[in-house]
Amino acid sequence: MGEINLNIDGRNYPVACDDGQEERVFQLGNYVDGRLQEVAGAAAGSKSQAMMLTTLLLADEVFDLKEQMKEVGKTNSRLQNEAKTITYQGLAPTDEQEITTMISRMTARIEQICNRARKVA
Repeated sequence: MGEINLNIDGRNYPVACDDGQEERVFQLGNYVDGRLQEVAGAAAGSKSQAMMLTTLLLADEVFDLKEQMKEVGKTNSRLQNEAKTITYQGLAPTDEQEITTMISRMTARIEQICNRARKVA
């Protein structure tokens, strides 16, 4: 079990976490501290007011992200249910004909070489 110290609003808080999660918890603590500093001016000097406003701000972010995820899920479901159409956007007919002609010529040339090799052998 890992343990780190978070500094939030100038106070240290020891926090236990799963091994390997220390960096993530540290980042979360820094994020909370940053958001707390943003609202500190609106809290009229009250630390409890600042913490409450920060909590509301973070909850608002969570609710916004949940709504966005719900919309993404709806869009994903809609796209999965739509018929998929594959349109061939390959070669122009003249290019395709030219390649076919070249392959035919190469095939004829290879047959000539094989016939000569059989005669020599």
